[in-house]
Amino acid sequence: MIQITPIPALSDNYIWVLQQDQKAIIVDPAESESVLSFLAKNQLNPTAILLTHNHDDHTAGVADIVAQYLDLAIYGPTEVRQFANQIVKDNDEFELLGLSVKVIKSAGHTAEHVSYLVKHEYLFSGDSLFSGGCGRVFTGDYQAQFDALQRFNQLDDFVMVYPAHEYTQSNLKFASAVMTPNCVLAEYQERADMLRAQNRPTLPTTIGIEKQINPFMQAKTLAEFTQLRQQKDNF
Repeated sequence: MIQITPIPALSDNYIWVLQQDQKAIIVDPAESESVLSFLAKNQLNPTAILLTHNHDDHTAGVADIVAQYLDLAIYGPTEVRQFANQIVKDNDEFELLGLSVKVIKSAGHTAEHVSYLVKHEYLFSGDSLFSGGCGRVFTGDYQAQFDALQRFNQLDDFVMVYPAHEYTQSNLKFASAVMTPNCVLAEYQERADMLRAQNRPTLPTTIGIEKQINPFMQAKTLAEFTQLRQQKDNF
């Protein structure tokens, strides 16, 4: 039985913990204290850390976690080589806890950002895909970010998406400003507002939902995507 739990961190990060039996995989540990306390409280033994990219709010907890659990496998692209002992690249496949893990290059936010598709069902997208949005293209490589979204568009609708930030409400404000009004978006916005009012996560989302409510997933051309992303930067 797979269980995936968000640990809220910093102002709006989620550190996702995937657990099976008493073993766990940690995704993008923004800090260590909450992770170590979650592991202890649930008597979990971490076997791996997955890193999507080299920003401090995704890696700052690694050192302290590794200090407590010395044998951890740490996966990530070459930009996180100071933390990772297993360097991954696009289309690499490996197994963790008996589950298949596929690496999908999803650059743009950073030059080597990757996402992890676990068991063909669970996508840990870091800062490349958010609910209703996508990551800022800090590299200026809009083509790379557009290509990543095209890859995500090809995944099955049932794939659940676990982004690293709670940005849903602000993303949906932008989505409703640029998209043709539709019931799915309105209902999803209402649901997000209700969940946040109760201080509950709006995530995970699914690829199927994102195809309907995420303007960046709907962009048909690089030019259309670039224009949308620049609009959002100034929204």
